[in-house]
Amino acid sequence: MPLIKVQTSIASPDKAQVEALLRDLSSRLATHLGKSEAYVMTAFEAEVPMTFGGTTDPVCYVEIKSVGTMGSAKTLAMSQEFCAQLETVLGIPQNRTYIEFADAPGAMWGWNGRTFG
Repeated sequence: MPLIKVQTSIASPDKAQVEALLRDLSSRLATHLGKSEAYVMTAFEAEVPMTFGGTTDPVCYVEIKSVGTMGSAKTLAMSQEFCAQLETVLGIPQNRTYIEFADAPGAMWGWNGRTFG
């Protein structure tokens, strides 16, 4: 049920680097949310045409969605950690990354032919 999706304007790093990033994001998201990693999905899209502040300098947009309530303490901790991680791994400055957090009602999240609510 948790999802972290990264979209960036930069060229895609090599496959091994992307896979390592996705595995790390999966583990960290599960830890932050206190949920089993067995349900975490990750996604990465590079070379997405994007602007931020009127420029096409490297930029990153992240979606984090989960069933349940994340709350401000969790979202602050995740914003700090994921922005720093993406700056280290992808070289995108933290001030050019937006993260959207969305709590989904269980009935609005489907899996395995059913929903979580």
